[in-house]
Amino acid sequence: MKTSAMLLVLFTFLIVVACDKEDIPEQHELPSDSSEAPADDNADSDKPFIVRDRISGKVQKGPFLNGSSVLIFELDSSLTQTGKVFSTNISHNTGSFEMTQIELASQFVEIKADGYYFNEITGKKSTSQLSLHALADLTDENSLNVNILSHLEKDRIKHLVADGSAFGDAKKQAQAEVLKIFSLEKPDITRSELMDISKEGDDNAILLAISVIMQGLRSEAELSELLANMIDDIRENGQLNRPDLGTQIINHASVLNLENVRTHLNNRYYEINSEASIAEFEPYVEHFLHNAPYEFTHYIEYPEFGKYGENILFENKSNFSFGSWQDGYYSLAANLPEGTELKIIIHGKERFEFGVMQRFPPTDDINWNVGMYDQNTHSQILTAESGEENDIEIVFLVPQSFWADSTNNMVDGKYIDPTNTLTIEYFENNSEDPTRTKTIYLEGYWASP
Repeated sequence: MKTSAMLLVLFTFLIVVACDKEDIPEQHELPSDSSEAPADDNADSDKPFIVRDRISGKVQKGPFLNGSSVLIFELDSSLTQTGKVFSTNISHNTGSFEMTQIELASQFVEIKADGYYFNEITGKKSTSQLSLHALADLTDENSLNVNILSHLEKDRIKHLVADGSAFGDAKKQAQAEVLKIFSLEKPDITRSELMDISKEGDDNAILLAISVIMQGLRSEAELSELLANMIDDIRENGQLNRPDLGTQIINHASVLNLENVRTHLNNRYYEINSEASIAEFEPYVEHFLHNAPYEFTHYIEYPEFGKYGENILFENKSNFSFGSWQDGYYSLAANLPEGTELKIIIHGKERFEFGVMQRFPPTDDINWNVGMYDQNTHSQILTAESGEENDIEIVFLVPQSFWADSTNNMVDGKYIDPTNTLTIEYFENNSEDPTRTKTIYLEGYWASP
């Protein structure tokens, strides 16, 4: 009896198990490729997407100095920082840095560099630090550079990605828009984070040209302010809409000595024992100067009046009088913006054997360097100080040789020679030829000694 009951219970259990098994769906093994696995944000958040044994690059304005700091921030697909940061320092005066054992959950990164740099315009190390940024996709790259071009395009890229653009498309568009600000166009140009000012090639030449134009004669603080204002201005539409920014750029670019820039960079790389082949950047700077639509206002000014009276350099004044040690003084005045240069050459006739101009007292020379009167060429050279108001007190004196043979020109006890003229040549901003020429007519009388 007990045996029959146990068999009945076992039979019932087997029937239940068989029915339950029919309700279990068929199971398949997941392939070894984890990309086929179901998405699980929490499970994948700690798994590295990008693994690099080594990431290296250069930070260049001119090249950043040894010891400058470099940070790499991991970004998500919207280019927002995730909180993961890697840090290192520049290890050579070429601006070189390196990081090892990098693991990221995203291929997008932002690089930030802070430090001192070699100023290619002055040929000296900067006195203040500069911050530069770059955005990059590490999918196929192990070497990433940070420079002026990568810095200018950064916020524009973020804006385009926020509007729905893919990172690669946004980067290409932003780079083209930045180039256009400098009147440049090159559809096949490499990405900014791969450019290097110490190497040959058109792309590297463009980077160096933009670096030179942006640096101009500015201090580090002035450069930082200009960069920030430009980045803010182009963020939403990729265009430089503020006319004052364009004027600032072209004003400084117009007074640069490009030959000195090349010399400074070659000397610097030689000094730090690093090979460099500086690309032909000069044509791109010249192209900018001739094609940029910005208003140039960096002119040397010649006011109508100076500290000592009428200004002989004023364009619309040509008639002046002989004077004496007691009266008849004029000003020779010019206002020079920073970076501009001026040389004045005054030519006279042979009778001006003791100098076409005199100044009294000598302490009234304001920012002029006055050369000696050349009795062979009958000329005198003066150079003005850049970035200053320049003025000097002058008087036109009749030489003694004229006194001796001028009795036939005596009128009412005074001598007159209305034919005397002087020629003034203006050489602005290192010009080899006069940028303007002016004739002065000395019409007055000379009192009898």
